[in-house]
Amino acid sequence: MDVQGTVAPGFEGVREVFARNFATHGEVGAAVCVYRHGRPVVDLWAGVADPDTGRPWREDTLQVVYSTTKSATAACAHLLSQRGELDLDAPVAAYWPEFAAAGKEGIPVRWLLSHQAGLPALDTPVSLADIRSWDPVVRALARQAPVWTPGTAHGYHGLTYGWLVGEVVRRVSGRSLGDYFAEEIAAPLGLDFWIGLPASELPRVSRIVEPPPA
Repeated sequence: MDVQGTVAPGFEGVREVFARNFATHGEVGAAVCVYRHGRPVVDLWAGVADPDTGRPWREDTLQVVYSTTKSATAACAHLLSQRGELDLDAPVAAYWPEFAAAGKEGIPVRWLLSHQAGLPALDTPVSLADIRSWDPVVRALARQAPVWTPGTAHGYHGLTYGWLVGEVVRRVSGRSLGDYFAEEIAAPLGLDFWIGLPASELPRVSRIVEPPPA
C-alpha cells in the first residue's frame, strides 16, 4: 500500500501501523492526523475513497465523523456562553419556551450539554423527511417527557443531542446550527468541517463501506 503524507522523526511507527491496517486488516481507505503541542506530527492517507469508482483517497478527502459532530455543536453553545449571549445555568425554556412542556421547565442548558436531560431518544417515530426538516424533531422533543428525573442520571443522548443543543443555538443566535458553526467557528479557523455539507463538496466525501452482515 502506497501511504501518502508525512510523519515527524520519532513517529515512524505510526506509518508502519497505518500501512499494516491495509495489508492485514482489510482497510479500504483512511487518513490519520495527530497533533502534539499544536504541531502536526502525523499526517497520512492511503487507499480509495470510493471502492465503486476507484477514486483515490486524497489529502483533502472528507469523512463522515458521526458523533464527533457533538463536540462541534457543543463548541457553538460554549462560544455563545463565552460571549455572554447564553447562560448555561438558565432554563432551556428561557430560550426555547415550548421546551417547558411535560415537566421540563427546570432543565438548565448545561444538562443538555452533559447528557442529563432524560431525552436520549425520541419516543415517537419520525420519518427521514422529518429528520431533514429539523422542526418536526424539535417539536417532538419539546412535547416529550424525560425518561428519568433530569439531573439525577447521565445517559448518552446519541440520537437527540444535535437537535437539543442545536435548537438552543438557533433560538439564541437566530441562525441554524450549521450556519452558526460555519460562520463563527469553521470560517475563522479555516476548518474543512461542516454541519450540513454543501452540495459542492459532495465529490470529496469518502464512501462508507458497511461490513457484511454476520
